[in-house]
Amino acid sequence: MNDNANRGSEMKALVLDAERKTAYVQDIPKPVPSSHEVLVQVDAIALNPVDALYVFHPLGSTGRVVGSDFAGTVVSLGQAVPPNCGLQPGTRVGGLCQGACSVNDRPGAFAEFLACPWDLLFTVPKGMTMEQAATISLCGLTVAQAVYYRLGLKAPFTWKQTGESGSHLQSDGSGADTEFFIYGASTSVALYAAQLVRRSAEVSGTKIGLLGTASPKRFQMLKSLPYLYDKLVDYHDPEWPGKISGSAETCSVQYALDWISEGDSVRKVSQTLREDGKMVVVRSREGGAWKADDLAIEPVYGAVWEGLGEDIQYAGIRVAQSLDARAFAVEFFRWLTNGGKLEPNSVRVMPGGLEKVVVDGLTLLGSSLMEDRKPQKEQGESWMKSVSAEKLVYRIT
Repeated sequence: MNDNANRGSEMKALVLDAERKTAYVQDIPKPVPSSHEVLVQVDAIALNPVDALYVFHPLGSTGRVVGSDFAGTVVSLGQAVPPNCGLQPGTRVGGLCQGACSVNDRPGAFAEFLACPWDLLFTVPKGMTMEQAATISLCGLTVAQAVYYRLGLKAPFTWKQTGESGSHLQSDGSGADTEFFIYGASTSVALYAAQLVRRSAEVSGTKIGLLGTASPKRFQMLKSLPYLYDKLVDYHDPEWPGKISGSAETCSVQYALDWISEGDSVRKVSQTLREDGKMVVVRSREGGAWKADDLAIEPVYGAVWEGLGEDIQYAGIRVAQSLDARAFAVEFFRWLTNGGKLEPNSVRVMPGGLEKVVVDGLTLLGSSLMEDRKPQKEQGESWMKSVSAEKLVYRIT
C-alpha cells in the first residue's frame, strides 16, 4: 500500500471551483468513514462525461470533491460493517461516488482516499487491473438500471423490493423472442449495455436480436465477443431509423436505449420502436439537450445516482430517495463480486495523475454535448486523440 496511507490527516483531492468553472488539486482533510462505510485508498479513477459537465457547468458549490468512478484498496472498515462481507484491509474494490453532480453535498471519487458504503462496492477479481476496474461502476450500474430495472428484462440476479410507490417489477423471464436497439453502440456505456442484454438472454432463454448504430470502423469489434451485435447501421446514414426498424408492418424492435440523447436522436430512436415498445434515454427531457413533442412513446429517464439511496437535487429537479433503487444497486455489485460476467472497457491510461484530469481528460471529453468532445490536435500528444470505445483513466497511487 502507498505511503500516503500513513502520512497524516490530509490528502490531495480534485476540488471544484464553481465560480471559475474548473477544479484544482488541493490538500483537504482525509474522510473519516461512518460505522457502515469503509475507507478506501484510491488507486485509479475513470472519467465520465458527467464529470466534465458538472465541472464546466457547476451545480455544486466551491469546495466539493469531483468525480465518480474509482478503484482502490480497503484501508479500514467501520464498526458496523459485517465481518463476513468479504472485505478487509487490503481488499481491492471498485465503486462510484456522486461527486459534484448535484446541488446537495455528496462525496467525490477524485481523491487519494474516500469513504464509501460497504455494500456499494464490488471486489476486483484476479486478472483485472485497477485501471480496468475503475471503468465499471458508473456505466455498468447505469446500464443495469436501464435494461433490468427500467425496461424490465430479466436480470441475472434478484433484488429486494419494498413496495414503495413506483416500484419496478422484476421480470420472470417469460416472453417471446424480441429485438433490442442501442443508439451509440460504441460509447462506453453501450459496450456494457450489449453485454447485459446478452446476460438477460442467457438467463431467460429468450432470443434477443441486438441492433445498433456506430461508425463502420467499429462494426467488426461490435460483432465479436463479448458484444455479438446481429445488425449494425452507420450512424452517419440519414436513413438509419428505417434501416433498423424496416417497415411499420415488420418492425420488431421492442426495446431501445439512446445513449446520446441530444438533438433529434430521441425522436429518431423512437421511430424504430413497435407500438408497444419501450425506450430509455440518458438525459432527461427537462435538461433540454433534446426536444421532441410528438413522440408516440414517452422515453423513460432515471439518474444512476438513485442507486446510492439518497435524495438528489438538481437545478429545479429533485429525485427522491429510493430504497428499491438502492437494493438493486447492492445486488448488482454483489453479482459482480460473485463473478458476474462483464468485461471492462478498453482503457487509455492518461499521464499526470490528479493534476492533469481537468486540463487533459475533462477538456478532451468536452463540457456537455458530443460535438464538444474533440481531439486536442494542436497539442500533438498521443493520449489527446479523440475518444471512442474506451475510457480515460488516471492512476492516483
